[in-house]
Formats: sequence, structure tokens, C-alpha cells
Amino acid sequence: MEDRKITRRQAIATASAGAIGALSVVPFSSFGLNTSQKLAIHGGEKVRQTAWPEWPVWDKTAENGIVEMLRSGNWWRGSGGHVAEFEQKYAALMGTKRCLATASGTTALLVAMHVMGVDAGDEVLVSPFTFIATYNVIFMNKALPVFVDTDPETFLINPAKMEEKITERTSAILPVHIYGLPVDMDRVNAVAAKHGLKVIEDACQAWLGEYKGKKLGTLGDLGCFSFQNSKNLPTGEGGAIVGNNDEIMDRCFSFHNCGRPFGSVQRTSDYPIRGSNRRMQQIQALMLLSQMKRIENDANLRLENAKYLDKKLAEIPGIEPYKLVTENARSAYHLYPFRFVSEQFGNVTREKFIAALRAEGIPCSAGYGRQNHDGLIEDALNSKGYKRLFSEQRLKQWREENILPGNDQLAKEAVIFSQSMLLENKTDMNDIVNAISKIYENRNLLV
Repeated sequence: MEDRKITRRQAIATASAGAIGALSVVPFSSFGLNTSQKLAIHGGEKVRQTAWPEWPVWDKTAENGIVEMLRSGNWWRGSGGHVAEFEQKYAALMGTKRCLATASGTTALLVAMHVMGVDAGDEVLVSPFTFIATYNVIFMNKALPVFVDTDPETFLINPAKMEEKITERTSAILPVHIYGLPVDMDRVNAVAAKHGLKVIEDACQAWLGEYKGKKLGTLGDLGCFSFQNSKNLPTGEGGAIVGNNDEIMDRCFSFHNCGRPFGSVQRTSDYPIRGSNRRMQQIQALMLLSQMKRIENDANLRLENAKYLDKKLAEIPGIEPYKLVTENARSAYHLYPFRFVSEQFGNVTREKFIAALRAEGIPCSAGYGRQNHDGLIEDALNSKGYKRLFSEQRLKQWREENILPGNDQLAKEAVIFSQSMLLENKTDMNDIVNAISKIYENRNLLV
């Protein structure tokens, strides 16, 4: 008989279907668990019996400095140096010349968009698989977000689809390192250079993620980060812009500080430049300085556990972990994503799979939806302002071209785990694998 090599995944699928007959197949990832036992969603014992880590984690040693600052009355950045200290240390961590701390990730994006010249009537190429803030800031600048389709395997904007979306009004590209996954920035920057476009990285979920040896957020004209409560580097609210061009960063500082002169930005009359208040507070900076003590160790632990999950989950039919755009890259793992392919999982729906997994003690959720069809977009396009800025023909064309099959597929298949789950040990990762294995073995009972 001819010796045939068969992958573990193929063996699992075939054995589960009863087609291998007498061939003995060792349970693929059960780690001693009887995966044929009754599903928890049907009243059986759940795989995971203990709670997952809470987030954020507070370091009490930071409290003395915060109390001292509060008692001093120097609460805003203009009367104290904690924000500037954080900016210096975060720039060093990211490997950039400059950092500007802001009130939130959204305000960081707003400042960057303004300084990069995105203006009313412009168009911005943007990822559709993202948080609402990414395209809301484009609307706040009275520009038109032009969604570029997603590559479902990477969860990221597909650079091969960019050029067909460029018009004479396109002024910038806003790639999103969603979940901390690195966008193929070489290809993005090549398109930008060819067409004279600015690149603003939405790295709001990508602290310490890397692309070809460089930190995410440092590969475009400007990079923006968020420090919201759920983030890997949290302070409740807060954000930052990083960059290497002093003149651009001076303009960012001036604009975020009510337009006051700063560095190379000087008065041209009796008044400062146009600006807004997007400043970070002293207490936020002190919290961040404390949280930064753990960020690198946390990032390394997430990476180690994510790689372990990559290998184990890839063995289960219908479970497709994300794909990195290049081998020389790492995700920040703000969320750990994979695709659930129903057809390979006995046609169980994603909703039933998620419910069954939660019942086994493994919290999870679907990813972002078809954001390019969000109702707020039509509200904007039908507003009097947008009807003034864009012709009826252009808005009709935008709607006709707002067809993104790759993104639609991903929105239907994505499943995610929170970043704090990756801060446990291998035994805990095995709980995740065991639970999914158990559901796969009992998938016929969920259809």
C-alpha cells in the first residue's frame, strides 16, 4: 500500500467523520480531556472552571506620586512635568524622536488628520474592519472615508485594492493595525509615495507591535495610539502621536494646545494659529508611567501564548488563526483573532459556536461588523454639508463602489479573545484549545 502523508487537521476531520475506520487517531488537542463529554451549553460540565484575569491591573506603588501631584494643585500639563516625562519615555519605547500625549486615541487621530492637511472635501483611504473612531475622525474633518477591502486572512486593509480607489481628491491613507496586527506598510507607503499621499497610522491597538523590525506607528508620517481603559497600556482615557519630523510635531503640539505657538510654530499676527484643546492631564501621565513598567513583559507573554494558540488552533478544522503579512513582524495582541469557517465545522453557525464556547468558560465575541455600511455614514452623506462638498454623482459612485466582499467574509467569520486572557500560562491556553476541541467533537449536536 502506498505510504500517504496526512496532516493532523485532515486526520481529525476524517476520523471525526468515521471514514478512517480502524485507524487509531490520538485526540488532537485534548490534553487528557474527554472531548466527547456533554457540552456545557447542554448542561454538561464546562472545561474552564476558574475566572480569567481582570483588566486593567493597578500598581499601588504609583499612588504616592499621584497624591502628591493632586495636593500640589498642578493638575494640567501647563503646570507640571509628568506629561512631558511620559512623552519622552514613550518616544524612546517606540523608537521615535517625538511623542505628543493627547486626551484620547480619537483626539490623537483628529490632531494628526488636521496637521497632515486633511480638509473639507478631501477623500481618505481607510480600513473598513476597525473601530468607529477611525472613520468618525474623517467625517469630523468633513472628508469622505473611502473604504478599501480587507484581506480576510490578515484581518487588514488589502494594499492591492488601494490604487483603484484613488481620485483627484484623495489626500491621505489611514491604515489600521487592528487588534495589534501589522499592516503591510511597505506596500502602503509605496502607493502613498506614487500618488503623493500622507500616511497616518491608526496604531491605537498596536503598542509594541512590529513590522520588519520597526514599531507600528513609526512607519508613516504620523502614528496614533490609544490608552483607553481596555488597552494594553491603559489610563482610562488618553492617547499619543509619534513622529520623527520636528516641524510636523511642533504643529501637532500647537494645534492640540489651543493653537498656542510652540517650537517652529510662531505667531503670524496678534493671534495664535487655529487650534483646539486636546491635552492629556497630569494624572493620566502618572498612571501611564506606572503602567509602562509592565508593558514589555506583558507583550512578550502575550506573544508566547499567542504563538502557542496559533499552532494548536490551526490543528482544528474550521479554525483559521490570523496570518501575519510578513514573517518579520509581531502583533501587539490587543485581541487574539481567528476565523470560524462554518462549512468546515459541520455547518455550525458562528453564533452557536460562540455561545457554546462561552458556556465552556471561554469568553469570546465576534469581531467588527460591516462598518462600511454603518448608519452614521448615510447620515453624513445625506447631510447638507456633504451635499455641498461632494456632487450627487460622486456620492452615488461611492455607494456603488462600497462593495467589499473580503470584509463581508471577515465580518461573518471573525472570533476574538481579549488580551488579558493571553497573560495566563500554558495550562490556561490549553483550556481554550480543549474547549474548542470539545465543541468540534460534538458539533453535530449544535446544528
